This record gives sequence, structure tokens and C-alpha cells, in this order.
Amino acid sequence: MRHDEKAGANPAAITRDWCVEQDQTDPLADFRDAFLIPDGVIYLDGNSLGAMANAAPGHAARVVEREWGADLIRSWNNAGWFDLPTSLGDTLAPLIGADAGEVVVTDSVSVNLFKLLWAAADMRPGRRKIILEGSNFPTDNYVAQGVAAARGLEVVLVERDAIADAIDADTLAICITHVHYKTGHINDMAALTARAHAAGALAIWDLCHSAGALPVDLNGCDVDFAVGCTYKYLNGGPGSPAFLFVPRRHIATARQPITGWWGHNAPFAFDKGYTPAPDIRQFLTGTQPIVSLSLVGVGLDLMRAADMARVRAKSIALTETFIALVEQRCAGHGFTLASPRNVDERGSQVSFAHADGYAIMRALIDRGVIGDFRAPDIVRFGFTPLYVRFADVWDAVDVLAEVMDSGAWRDARYAEREAVT
Repeated sequence: MRHDEKAGANPAAITRDWCVEQDQTDPLADFRDAFLIPDGVIYLDGNSLGAMANAAPGHAARVVEREWGADLIRSWNNAGWFDLPTSLGDTLAPLIGADAGEVVVTDSVSVNLFKLLWAAADMRPGRRKIILEGSNFPTDNYVAQGVAAARGLEVVLVERDAIADAIDADTLAICITHVHYKTGHINDMAALTARAHAAGALAIWDLCHSAGALPVDLNGCDVDFAVGCTYKYLNGGPGSPAFLFVPRRHIATARQPITGWWGHNAPFAFDKGYTPAPDIRQFLTGTQPIVSLSLVGVGLDLMRAADMARVRAKSIALTETFIALVEQRCAGHGFTLASPRNVDERGSQVSFAHADGYAIMRALIDRGVIGDFRAPDIVRFGFTPLYVRFADVWDAVDVLAEVMDSGAWRDARYAEREAVT
């Protein structure tokens, strides 16, 4: 069976030896050595926090010890600290179908989305509705609600199949996540953006679960604004700064509300009044977190070295294999596939619903298979093609089958909820 065939089509043909053979011929196999994956761990949570690149500790030490410790404030110029948000943005841009000068790495997704929603409201005066997917990751909905309360607008929450029909002449923007955080379903960026534009509305996209996992073409889809994080498939580190996208056609008219000194046209002129920078820099606000910001570059360099078509092909093969094995080897244990079965509608994750999902995931993590849980009943597994192997998929399902067959998940300690699930 080749990589371009659907492994899930014939689960009986999938053996561990077959998985090892796929790893031996995998064109992305060498990237695994660029990451630290602890012994005894099968890491299937890169859709929540990407694994650490082996180059990250040395890079962090250089920034802290040499650039900060030895060179001190001179590093704002000599080490390029001041330009990091835009230089990293230019590095990231090709991964999401953007051009140089259209992306900046800064702040958090929530802060960046606030900026873009506010700008969108100014660009569509007289319109009141912001449309979001109701079951989407809540922070987008919360931020939209805050903007709406401040601006006298209305947030409309609908589900996936109703988004297009909800767009009307009173819609100022749709704000949609490209890949749903819980189920992994892919929303049709081109079609929904075109539908929004036909109604005179703007299209804002959240790329948190797609950037670095599958091809994204913001300019090809004529997207108006986008946000995303760097700590999932882009492997920038825990809480690493997010990014935002503004196409050149909107730079002159879009205005963000958090007008700090880094977004000023001449920040070191120290003018009393605010004049926005004439380019993507106007979407910056305050002084940047240089240590964490600099680590983003380590992950981006690895992603830029990979072929995104190969990344997507392997992602499909990994998820197809996982689904086939779970449904074969864990049949009768109450799992229901919550992710789309159609590979063209599924991102780089697989989610199953189970009434006792939390306890099951805790039992898996104790045995070295790390995924995560999303309330009320979703066990979620992420497949980062740069470091997840086919043999990992086989071994993970092996552990899951043992947990279910033995009833290990029923241990009372697994019912106790931890702060982060």
C-alpha cells in the first residue's frame, strides 16, 4: 500500500509491519529527528501544543545569555529584536498563502481578533451582525461578544451548515475557524468568503488548527483578515505569540483600536499624537515578548523546510489509519467517530465521542499515549506529520485497546478532573 492510497479502506491489511514499512519510505521521516519526543511517549497532542524542536533550547540560551546577557539593549538593533514581528511574519506568510508585508507575529489570538473585528466594524458602518460558528472554540465567540457590546453590534451564533444562509445585508463580517477545534471539520474558506463578499460583508478566518497542518491560501480565497497561533502545528512553544493577516488591499483603510507605540509610524519620535504606521506594523501595539517571540522562528524554519503537499498527504494517511484501527480493534467499546469521515473535510486530527472520554484519556496519558479531552465527551488525537510515525499510530491503538479491554479507565483516580484537560 502506497502513501497516496487510503490506509483506512482495508483495516485488515494494516499490521505493525506495514506501519513500519510506511515509516521507512516516508519522505518526511527525517523531520522526526528534529524534535524531542521523550522515550516511552506517543505524542498525539500537537494540535494543542506542538513538540519542542531540538534546536529550541540552544536558540533560547543564545537569546538569553548572549543577546540579552552580553549584548544587552544593543540587541534591539544588532540581533534584529525590533523587527522580529515583521520578519517572522514574512517567514510565516507562504505557509498560509499570504505575501510578505501582510503578516505580523504578535500578541495572542484573542487580542489580534479583537483588533480585526473592531477594524471590520469600522469598515462596514451601519451593519450590525457578526456571524460565528456557535460550537467553535469559545474565545472567538467571547471576543466577538466583547466587541459587539462595545460597538452596539449583534453576535449571531449558528452551526456549520447554517453559516452561508445566515449571511445577509446586515452582516458586517463572518468570523469562522478554518478547522473546528473539537471535531476537526474543515470549513470551506473559498465558498464562505465568496458568500460573505456577495453580501458586502468581510471574511475573517481563524487558522489555529490549520496553519502548518494543511495548505492554506488566504489570498487565493480573497480573505479579508485572519488570525492564528504558533504553538500548535507551528511548534513555537507554549503560549508563543500569535499572528494576524491583513492583505495589502486593506492596509490603507483598516485601523486597529489598540494604538500603542509599536504601531506608530515613528515610535522613537515620541510624538504626543498617534499616527499609524503605513504598513502591517500598525497592527502592533506594545513592546514584544522577545524570548518567546524569537523561539517562533525555530518552528517556522522547520515548517518552511517541509513540503506542505507531503505534510497534508501524510496527515490524511495517518488519520485514516488511526480511524480504521480504532474502529476495528475497539469495536463494541462505545466509541463514535466525531470527526468527518471524508478526508477532504477533516483536518489533521481525529476525535471520537465516548461517555467516559475523560477517564479514558487520563488512562491513556498515564500509559504514555498523550492526546486530550474536550467536554463533554470528546477524546481528541492530533497527528503532526513532521514527528508522528505510522508505528506510533499502531502502538497508540494497541494501548487504547488494552485500556478498554481491561477496564483500566475505570480506576477511580481517573474521574478526578485536572485543571487542564
